[in-house]
Amino acid sequence: MTVGTTEAVGSGAGTDGAAYQVVHKVVLPVEGDTDVLPLYVDFNPARRVVDPSRRAIRNGAPKTAPSFPVLSHQRSDFIAGRTSLKLPAHQRVSLGTYFNAFPASYWRRHTPVRSVRLRVEVEAGSEASVIVYRSSPRGTSNRVDSATTTAGGELVFDLPLASFVDGGWYWFDLVAHDAEVTLSRADWSVPAASARSQGTLSIAVTTFNRPEYAVRHMTTLANDPDLLEVLDRLIIIDQGDDRVTGQAAYAAAAARLGGKFRLVEQANLGGSGGFARGMEEALRGEDSDYVLLLDDDVSIETEGILRALRFANYTTDPTIVGGHMFNLYERAVLHTFGEQVDRRRFFWGPAAKSLEGHDFSERNLRMTPWVHRRVDVDYNGWWMCLIPLQIVREIGLALPVFIKWDDAEYGVRAQKAGFSTVTLPGAAVWHMPWTEKDDTIDWQAYYHQRNRWVAALSHSPFDRGGRMPFESLALDVRHLLSMQYSAVAVRIQALDDVLEGPAHLHATLGERLQWVRTTRRDFTDARVMPNSSDFPEVQERKSHHAIQEPATVPESLVRAVLALVAQWRPVPAEAVERPTVEVPAMDARWWRLTRFDSALVTASDGTGVSWYRRDRSMFFSLLGKTLSRHWKLVSNWSELQAQYSGALPEFTSRQAWNRTFRRFSKEIEGDTAD
Repeated sequence: MTVGTTEAVGSGAGTDGAAYQVVHKVVLPVEGDTDVLPLYVDFNPARRVVDPSRRAIRNGAPKTAPSFPVLSHQRSDFIAGRTSLKLPAHQRVSLGTYFNAFPASYWRRHTPVRSVRLRVEVEAGSEASVIVYRSSPRGTSNRVDSATTTAGGELVFDLPLASFVDGGWYWFDLVAHDAEVTLSRADWSVPAASARSQGTLSIAVTTFNRPEYAVRHMTTLANDPDLLEVLDRLIIIDQGDDRVTGQAAYAAAAARLGGKFRLVEQANLGGSGGFARGMEEALRGEDSDYVLLLDDDVSIETEGILRALRFANYTTDPTIVGGHMFNLYERAVLHTFGEQVDRRRFFWGPAAKSLEGHDFSERNLRMTPWVHRRVDVDYNGWWMCLIPLQIVREIGLALPVFIKWDDAEYGVRAQKAGFSTVTLPGAAVWHMPWTEKDDTIDWQAYYHQRNRWVAALSHSPFDRGGRMPFESLALDVRHLLSMQYSAVAVRIQALDDVLEGPAHLHATLGERLQWVRTTRRDFTDARVMPNSSDFPEVQERKSHHAIQEPATVPESLVRAVLALVAQWRPVPAEAVERPTVEVPAMDARWWRLTRFDSALVTASDGTGVSWYRRDRSMFFSLLGKTLSRHWKLVSNWSELQAQYSGALPEFTSRQAWNRTFRRFSKEIEGDTAD
């Protein structure tokens, strides 16, 4: 540890003469939003709770750590600027937080870096202390170094990374003694000689009728000078009819970005079509090393983008580097700490040893042991994902599937080609949570079904797809028992398209959505009215809450069999004329809906109500169709798998995508890739 004054290390030298590069700045929110403060500053540094050991549990300790009430003294008035805060006398704060702790284990695992330098610059009229901590993969905290200054200045700590193989973070606490202390800045830097490259990036944003979000991205990026230094261009792919150029703030934002901005207007080819176009435009620019894919409806922490880029520059091999997703409405709630694909089910989900929906305002980084274990992932969602263009050149562009599975499939494809994906802590965006909608029963049900099969046929290591075909069929049966006939109808068409072979992917990319929406209009369960009063009055206001969820798998099977048998019963005339019951969206589970012949069901986003009505002939017609399609798929699995896996390089190629861009959009100038 060194106390003194050194020059900035963005491109300079440290106290030992070696060149260091800042890879992780300590940053603070400047908009005064106390909801996000727990992600940046911990005002409760004395709270240090870890899960009990196995020995303690055997000796009678509870299996889970005690839950403490949230302390509400978040102090946005401490924040003096983007990188500085003022700490009153006799106060202590910790920077052991999601955005400001250093994710040491990820640097240890994926880069050749074996030490990190922490620099903390303070202004103090009296004594001020900086205490450095590290954590183990189990989440235990260890004090590793400290320094006290009486006149302020820069404190420098050189810290090893050797013991972070399985997990662990570094962070520091700041203590003010008898007078106010100002943290002017702090950063984490690594030896510059360890970098594999000093690459720059293009950022590709796909937008559909959210022009105000796109312009907000333009403004946010233009306001960050550090990001502009490494940004070659921001590419907005506008696929809507409410154009970005129609926004009042567009011209000024575009002017500020100047030559670093490119707007592409094309037909609606979905997220995969937009991101594929972004990849293609980044390749055509020939000056970027990476393309960062970014959703239009996210709130950005620009320091996270810089961290992802710097980390990617240091990885031992070209690596996809993604960011986490926080809840846009509950801003301290993390979606997942990483994503994996269960190959036997061929379905995505939270990475092993991690939890979904963790609230950092309730249990911060230092109180959450599982967050200290390094999490390895199969893919990263394209809400924020940095992809080396070397990987794009080698494995191709996005899967042409409109929406759903394009990000997961790309990660699996890259993994098979020998490229890793890292979800980097400290790099994140805020996005609308999936819990606010149920897209498995609306028009997106088609894409959920088809794209899962396409991905499995392209990559599943199991004969006949493991458990995936059974789960697919079981889901159709569940929808049928729930009177969600529209979802099954479009899912059957999805299976028909899969059976046609991979040629249908590009052929239907810009057209299938309209068919799906038109088809769903024929089903009453897909018609949403604003209010329940728009339908005939409910027969009885009887409670549906008495119907309990099956407690075991055998009980679920018995209920499902009984519900199938009950489909033979004629539908009572009164159920056709009037709904039997009204069911809120959160209670519309199959084991509850099977008890009724008709029901008013609230839309999951709260925008309206649909009338679900049991239709015996439709039930058996759709059941027969889905059984037939699933049988064909399983029976012809080997042949279809050979078709899809064999054609994958072709239908994800630049040539194939450029043909699609020309078909559905304005002609691409200077098409050298075709």
